[in-house]
Amino acid sequence: MTEMKDGLLLLDKEPGFTSHDAVQKTRRVLRQKKIGHCGTLDPDATGLLLLTLGTATRLTRFLIRAPKVYEGVIRFGSATDTYDSSGRVTAEAPAEAVAALDAAAVAEAMRGFQGEIQQQPPPYSAKKIQGVKYYELARRGEEVPSEPKEVTVYEFVPLGEIEDGRLRFRLACSSGTYARGLAHDLGAALGVGGHLAELRRTRIGGFRVEDALPFSRLEEKVQAEEALGAAWIPFDQIPLPFGEVTADPQQENRISHGQTVLVRELAGEEGDWVKLVNRRREFIAVGTVIERIGSAGVGIVQPKVVFR
Repeated sequence: MTEMKDGLLLLDKEPGFTSHDAVQKTRRVLRQKKIGHCGTLDPDATGLLLLTLGTATRLTRFLIRAPKVYEGVIRFGSATDTYDSSGRVTAEAPAEAVAALDAAAVAEAMRGFQGEIQQQPPPYSAKKIQGVKYYELARRGEEVPSEPKEVTVYEFVPLGEIEDGRLRFRLACSSGTYARGLAHDLGAALGVGGHLAELRRTRIGGFRVEDALPFSRLEEKVQAEEALGAAWIPFDQIPLPFGEVTADPQQENRISHGQTVLVRELAGEEGDWVKLVNRRREFIAVGTVIERIGSAGVGIVQPKVVFR
């Protein structure tokens, strides 16, 4: 089995435990302390969780920004204080009102949430104000501040018909978007209330849940010393959501000392991040484009996070 010290692990999270729990469980199985994750999933949610191991934990901030894709179920007819099925029901609509929902009208209302929108985080969320999490305020019965933030919803569409007040949907969105917030707001917009009944994350950037392993299978494979296949990406092979530059030996030496390099065939603009690799395809640093020279793809890159 390949040594799993530095790299990216694709986990298919099961319901019933938090993303932090998933990290703790993986630490025990792999006997490694340095593990982080790239984007929280609520305890009841399932699906793709990216875990960074060892040196790769320094890439978390780049990977966490990747767009996310989810599939789930919205239950119309009742709103809850947590905006999902784990919460206390705060409002209910008559069964006739839910039965009268028109599929075309629901799809049109969903389209209204697409694009750049201002979203109010749910009161029961881990967002903080002055170091205190929203859910801590909510549990104490204190008022949760109204601090909407801008998120981007690329796609929010129904998958099939409404059955018994339940609608399956697909959501593609920017990092930081609350799917249960959309479920709640859609229910309110339709006048019947609604909450998130199920949620499964299927993609994070270019990473797919089909390549991930449930924790039970991970445990089995590690104990049997079997390879993890597509669920394990070694550090040098981790794809990042920006351009890549191959450095020659002289440039590699400068980069390793944090010095700027003049590069050609540069795809990024000034201020963009760049992945820097050597001719052996080893990942040596992440840098930023500090200056473009002319229009022929020549520019100066400043290493910011150096690995070798």
